[in-house]
Amino acid sequence: MLTIHAAPLVLPVGAAAVVDGAVAVDGDRIAALGPYEAVAAAHPAARIRRWPGLIAPGLRQDGARELLTRCYHPDPREADELGELPLWGEDFERIAVTMDATRRAGSVRRGLQRMLRHGTTHVAGPFGADDPALRTAVARSGLVVQVAPTPAPAREGVPDLDPFAAGGDLARTAGAPLTVGGRADLAVFDVPDEAALYGDGPRPCVATVLAGRLVHRAR
Repeated sequence: MLTIHAAPLVLPVGAAAVVDGAVAVDGDRIAALGPYEAVAAAHPAARIRRWPGLIAPGLRQDGARELLTRCYHPDPREADELGELPLWGEDFERIAVTMDATRRAGSVRRGLQRMLRHGTTHVAGPFGADDPALRTAVARSGLVVQVAPTPAPAREGVPDLDPFAAGGDLARTAGAPLTVGGRADLAVFDVPDEAALYGDGPRPCVATVLAGRLVHRAR
């Protein structure tokens, strides 16, 4: 069923922003993009999803390998003991000593799920033959493996699930521009404009659409 995702602002990247815009999704492809009134009139039978803030392309996580191989993502049942944030450095090393394949697979799976909650639809790779379990998990997630076009600015400390934490703007951080006929990878943020995506302020991701599927929706 064709779905129209509408928001006060659509930022396609590589094209002009659309105020009161919409993206029509048919299967895993973008069928139309433009002002909401025009898109809705062209597709009167479509299901409508209205979002606050802005719709942007799905984002690329350049620190994916570190987040999946050098961090432990606690199971919710471990929250009282380990907390909810990824464990890194010495905390990770203590767990890694006794971590079996099943526990590692669970951490990788939760790490991928948490990336989706931050608008991630692409991850910087490649994930080679040296780690087939990791490569399989990434493939099953539906995330696109992509080589980053330019090196990400170096940052110290714990890898961040937020793709914007690497310091890039939307044009650099987007997995691919939103174009008619392109894959329907969207990220929706409850912020008023592109400038609010950057800096230290909150930028809550309220929805992530991966190849046309709504894979994350904030409660």
